Amino acid sequence: MTTFRAARPRGLVTALAAGALLLASGCDDTAKPAQDQAAASPATSTAATPSATPTATPTPTPKPTGEADPALKPFYGQQIAWADCPADPQAEKAKIDISAMQCGKLHVPLDYANPAADALDIALIRLPAAKPDQRVGSLMVNPGGPGESGVDMVKYGAKEFAGALHNRFDVVGFDPRGTGDSSPVVCYDDQQHDAANQLDTPLDPAAHKAERVKQSTAHAAACQAKSGKLLPFVGTRNTARDLDVLRAAVGDKKLNYLGISYGTYLGALYAEEFPKNTGRLVLDGAVDPAQDSLDHGVDQQIGFEKSFERFARDCVENHADECSLGKDPEKAAQKAADFLDGLYDHPMTTKDGRKLGRDLGWTGTISMLYGDEQKSWKYLRAGLGWAMKGDKGDYLLAFADAYNGRDEKGHYSPLEEANGAISCADVARPAPSPERAQAAVAKLKAEAPLLAKDVTVDDYSEPGCAYWPFKTQEKPHTIRAEGAAPILVVGSTGDPATPYASAESLAKGFANATLLTREGEGHGAFGKGNACIDQALEAYLTEGTMPAAGTRCS
Repeated sequence: MTTFRAARPRGLVTALAAGALLLASGCDDTAKPAQDQAAASPATSTAATPSATPTATPTPTPKPTGEADPALKPFYGQQIAWADCPADPQAEKAKIDISAMQCGKLHVPLDYANPAADALDIALIRLPAAKPDQRVGSLMVNPGGPGESGVDMVKYGAKEFAGALHNRFDVVGFDPRGTGDSSPVVCYDDQQHDAANQLDTPLDPAAHKAERVKQSTAHAAACQAKSGKLLPFVGTRNTARDLDVLRAAVGDKKLNYLGISYGTYLGALYAEEFPKNTGRLVLDGAVDPAQDSLDHGVDQQIGFEKSFERFARDCVENHADECSLGKDPEKAAQKAADFLDGLYDHPMTTKDGRKLGRDLGWTGTISMLYGDEQKSWKYLRAGLGWAMKGDKGDYLLAFADAYNGRDEKGHYSPLEEANGAISCADVARPAPSPERAQAAVAKLKAEAPLLAKDVTVDDYSEPGCAYWPFKTQEKPHTIRAEGAAPILVVGSTGDPATPYASAESLAKGFANATLLTREGEGHGAFGKGNACIDQALEAYLTEGTMPAAGTRCS
């Protein structure tokens, strides 16, 4: 998100080959509980590796008929019982006022092909329009992941909607099925998560493979044991159907929607499933639904490498007084990488007794590349500086904890579990041919030598989600969304998680879409403080005024 999210970015290619997703929200500066954050890097070329040709159309699960289906009428006709949200100590601690917000539940079928069977509840939050007399309707939002909480996006990021969007819309966040408080996928307990995240990937290729098989098998078995009934139904296509039920339940004839990162995939699938119900859709930090996981993973890995290099160069050239990466901008990235790699043999003990090893060190570093150069890079300079001086590894560990969904009490959010489950439910990931695997590794070694230092062809020897108990029939495909209202796609030239080329491809694939470009670092454009972007989004969402084709915001 999607993109591909890994618990330990140094093993990112392995995780990508296994089917993990690395997509996240672009709202990197909102105060919120430990969660996934968002990234930065230039547009990378589309994969030069031999590529599998995506199918022109999807292979969906049985398609419902929406509101016209008599079996779904009880769901479409429901009334949401909005009420005051329960007290939230974390919001209070962050001095966030949630008194104006309302919470509720949406009742949806577990299986849309059999809606009379089991059902589940989707957690909701609503920030009512500040100017009801000017209200347009509801604006549904999704922050990415997959697995991030839309409830948290609104609760902890309400300030990002201040102004025209809050004035004119009820801003509605929801936790997609399998995430947050919406029947979350459960596999491991907190202690098991800690043990997995503390484990450094073995350097020996044979030991690496054996450990990967062991961990993947154990995790899949745990997910099947605790959430097996849910796993076949957490895919994004079902979430798109939930979104249509939500649209009807709040009384909107058309869906107005802001999706970031993986949220663009959700929005695109919605437009494919329900084109006549689309209103104004903004898809920011776009995922290319036609690109297979191997090519996307390679492009993303290269994107993070380039972002890491730009961060290190900027550190030396523009912040010498607070930079620990030496004086040579050409060697700065290598110096940081050598330090992080060295944590394998020399982990740092942090104040809570946990170790900062290589994989957690890289996780913390990569996580801060999701943000822009003004805020996140500043924190990363400080975190690396403290660690490299031998004083504290606590800051890098805190960054990694936030990325992995671990709070200060050691409790994990459902983010990681949901991410893997949704990823495996969304797209089939067959093992690449030996030739494609070799080409992918060769490209990574050439263009991402720091992050792909230990990658081998064997990392691609198995199909993605090889040990997962549920096998999806979904395949990568171009989404046309014929008959949908005009869609606004937003891409950032310095986005590593969803490279700019993905936004170009998504916009081109739609029957009716415009591409808006932000020139700058970081994953996603919303919430980055770019006045040009903010004005364009507000004009489109509130008035339906699409920016001129070719608009670029710097």
